[in-house]
Amino acid sequence: MTHDPERPQGRSAIEQLDRDPASRAKFLKALGSTGAVAAFGAVLAACGSSNASSSSTTAAPANPGSSSSSSPTDMFGKGDLGIAGYALTLEYLEADFYKQVAASGKLSGKVLSVAKQFGDEEMQHVKALEGTIKKAGGKLPAKPKGKFPLKDEKSILKLAATVENLGAAAYLGQAGRIQDKDILAAALAIHAVEGRHASILNMVTGQDITPDGAFAVPADAATVLAKVKPFIAS
Repeated sequence: MTHDPERPQGRSAIEQLDRDPASRAKFLKALGSTGAVAAFGAVLAACGSSNASSSSTTAAPANPGSSSSSSPTDMFGKGDLGIAGYALTLEYLEADFYKQVAASGKLSGKVLSVAKQFGDEEMQHVKALEGTIKKAGGKLPAKPKGKFPLKDEKSILKLAATVENLGAAAYLGQAGRIQDKDILAAALAIHAVEGRHASILNMVTGQDITPDGAFAVPADAATVLAKVKPFIAS
């Protein structure tokens, strides 16, 4: 991961974009996807960031890899690499979940087709994050083996909704800590897709399409890792 000479040291990418309207406009144009742009707005809202009150942002300390700002993501590497490794671990689990679902024989027809589509998209996330980590000279995290209760269609869809909602919240929870703008853009793009998956699954399982209301609620790494632990085979 190369150093950006235009980026102030000790400031997250969110803070940089919040303070610099020109850079923010350029960044939003580069995002392209309406969903990703909307996700950026959700991130700003979740981080409590604004030009008028940037000093009170709830974003995590700007150097997440340092000992003074230790995070569960540090087990996957330092700083942005650790966050990318954490995200990749979650994507490994999601991709494995859909692979197991497709092979379970519990789904059929349109439901099975959508599950396979979601699984393919999670695999694309995996490949993108693997490429990001390798390009930055990092080491890929160990690939966990998932264990999921796949009893019937109803329980599978409910679990899928839980997985996707958690994934979306996990990306949002790390956005304020990311320093590299390219990694932030990738995280927002993935977050937008996870949110779309979650909304569809919420709808078909009878839950609120937007359970958090107008602004998505982020989840910190410790909370996310605790919730996925039961789905990891020992």
